[in-house]
Amino acid sequence: MSGIGKHVTGLQHIGLPTNDMAQTLAFYEKLGFSVAYETVNNGERVCFLKLANVCIESYENGQAVGKAGAIDHIALDVDDVEAAWAAVKAAGFLPLESEIQALPFWANGVRYFNILGPNGEKVEFSQML
Repeated sequence: MSGIGKHVTGLQHIGLPTNDMAQTLAFYEKLGFSVAYETVNNGERVCFLKLANVCIESYENGQAVGKAGAIDHIALDVDDVEAAWAAVKAAGFLPLESEIQALPFWANGVRYFNILGPNGEKVEFSQML
C-alpha cells in the first residue's frame, strides 16, 4: 500500500457534538460504553466513550444540530502524522489547518490535522503520542 493509506492503522474515533453531555453519557453508557477519558478543551467538556473497538469523542458545545447527519468528524488513527500530512498534501488535498495541531489529550497528547470530505464532514488524521 502506498500514499495516505499506508499510514492509517484504523478508526480512532467519531466526533459527536452534544448540547447535553449528561444525556449523551446516560444514553451511551446504557448501550455499554464507558468514559475512557474526560477533559475540558477551550471551555467545552470533552468525553471519550469506548465500547470494544469503538470510540466516540463527544463534546458539549451548545451547537449540535440534534438530527441525522450531526456527526462532525471521523478520526483516522495514523502511525506517523508528519508522513500522513505529506501524503495528504502530495495527493492534492488541502488541510484545513496551516500546520499539524496538538492537544494534551490522553497520557502524552495527540497531534492531528483535518481535511474536508465531499459531504462537508471533516476527516481527521490523528496520532496519539
